[in-house]
Amino acid sequence: MATRHVYLVRHGAADPFGTLTDVGKRQSQLVGERLAGLPVDSVWHSPLPRAAHSARIVGAALPGAVVREAPELVDHIPYVPVDIPPSWAAFFDGYGAEKAEDGRRRADALTAGFACPAATETHEVLVTHAYQVAWLVRDALDAPPVRWLGLNCGNAALTVIEYRDGTAPTVLLYNDMGHLPAELRWTGFGAGTRP
Repeated sequence: MATRHVYLVRHGAADPFGTLTDVGKRQSQLVGERLAGLPVDSVWHSPLPRAAHSARIVGAALPGAVVREAPELVDHIPYVPVDIPPSWAAFFDGYGAEKAEDGRRRADALTAGFACPAATETHEVLVTHAYQVAWLVRDALDAPPVRWLGLNCGNAALTVIEYRDGTAPTVLLYNDMGHLPAELRWTGFGAGTRP
C-alpha cells in the first residue's frame, strides 16, 4: 500500500515585513538537515516570501527534491466559526461572510491538494504557515472545523502526517522542535512559559 508522507514545516522566523531573519534562516537550515536522510520528492511552499525563502534553504539540504510553489499553502484564516468563542472575538474582528467563505474555499483547496493518499509512495515537505499546519492536523484527526483554533506551532517546527488508501491519516509528529537548539525554539509564539 502506497503511503503519502507529508512533512509540514512552518517557515522560519521572519521580521514584520515577512523577510526571514538570521534566526529564521538558521532554523530553516536545521530542519532541512533533519529531513536530509529521507527520500524527499518535493518541497512545496506558500507564495509568501518567508515561506519561499525557507523552502529554498530546506531544499538545498535535499538535493533530489524539486522546490515548487503551491498557492494552496498561502497564509489565511481557514475557518471562521459561526459562534465565535469570546476569547477569540478580537482575532476575528473584520471577518465578514465574504472573507470567511474565501478562507473556507482556500482551506478546501489545501486539503484537496495535500490531505489525501497518493498513487505511489511519496515524501513531500510543505513549507507553510501556522494556520495551515493547524488546519491539516485538525483534518487528519477528523476534528470539528473550529478545532484548528489553538493548534499553534513554532517556526521551523516539524509535523508529520501519513496518508494511505482505506484508512484514516496518521499524525506521527506535531510541533516537534528537536532539531533546534533551545535558543531557536518557541519562536512564533506569544510570551509565556514553555516546556
